[in-house]
Amino acid sequence: MPLCRAFPRPGRYHRKAMPKSKSKRRTYQPPPRKKPKPSPKWYGVVILCLLFGGALIIVLNYLSLLGGPAKNLYLFVGLGMIALGFLGATQWR
Repeated sequence: MPLCRAFPRPGRYHRKAMPKSKSKRRTYQPPPRKKPKPSPKWYGVVILCLLFGGALIIVLNYLSLLGGPAKNLYLFVGLGMIALGFLGATQWR
């Protein structure tokens, strides 16, 4: 009794390779994406001024050098400037 094979012997049943279907001959290639324009040079300066200015306001408020006692308003202004700097930095190219 011959042994059963999971795969037929090569060349016995499939003498020629199967032809490719017409749909697989070409693959769709979408048009290339346009590169975004780089940010203007002043944009980076504004980001750095917001970040360092906010940190400076917080430090000066902590040291009570802004005139009068330390106020929460100065703290929130400094944190807001830092937040705007981070938001601007995410859009910089």
